[in-house]
Amino acid sequence: MAGKWVTETGDGYGQTIEVTRTLCCTQSKFQKIEIFETARLGKLMLLDGIIQSTSADEFAYQEMMADLPYYTHGSPQRILVIGGGDGGVLRELARHPEPEVLDICEIDEEVIRLSREFLPEMACGFDDPRVTVHIEDGSEFIRRKPGYYDLVIVDSTDPGGPGAPLFGEAFYADLKKALRPGGVVGTQAESPWLLPDVVRQLVSAARKNFAFVDYAAISVPTYPTGMIGCCVATDRHEPAILSPETAEKIIPGLRYYNKEVHQAAFAKPGFVKELLGF
Repeated sequence: MAGKWVTETGDGYGQTIEVTRTLCCTQSKFQKIEIFETARLGKLMLLDGIIQSTSADEFAYQEMMADLPYYTHGSPQRILVIGGGDGGVLRELARHPEPEVLDICEIDEEVIRLSREFLPEMACGFDDPRVTVHIEDGSEFIRRKPGYYDLVIVDSTDPGGPGAPLFGEAFYADLKKALRPGGVVGTQAESPWLLPDVVRQLVSAARKNFAFVDYAAISVPTYPTGMIGCCVATDRHEPAILSPETAEKIIPGLRYYNKEVHQAAFAKPGFVKELLGF
């Protein structure tokens, strides 16, 4: 923090946000956790200096990360979130009546504790009685759950931190084994503007394990380059396709996700098609 500004920098880019008050600044066993009040974006969370969320636009990320893969499946009953310690993806999943199991595996319990204290509008996801919290490495946890889940959502940090094991080919093979037939995986898939090699590697790893893999864009203004991706992988059907029956079940009144956005998010500009081989 320099003066009244916080700047995330890396890979030749930066994003600077004006802050008014420090709510939390601590070092956990895994990473530096910072939470600020900002001048116009509400609360801001950073992990190891990387912007994770702001109150102003977190709904876009949380809704899309939860519902793109959720509605690709249609009616998942057993769901696992890997990462996502702020509770935002859980909050969106908890809106749905179908799930019987909502597991979350977060490696850093301090993220959960501090989110509950300072970010209750997201951490309310932990209050659903279906939620069970597991504090451990998600890449190890799923190896003990063969054939168990209908949906796994990987809400990871960037590949340079504790989330590094969640970007490799072996992890996607383990994800596949953890699914019931017709299961779906949705993973945080970075920005092709900022980390094109990581995006290509991640999509390639998914393709080696699943019949249908696609990449969707999510607009999040406070992330460097203003967007991030979600990779959806399954043996079920093309992720961009919503059946009429599934489309009718979409929760009304969400602030970002809807039927049209689901389909449009998978449309790709030419350079992304070339990058990913679509």
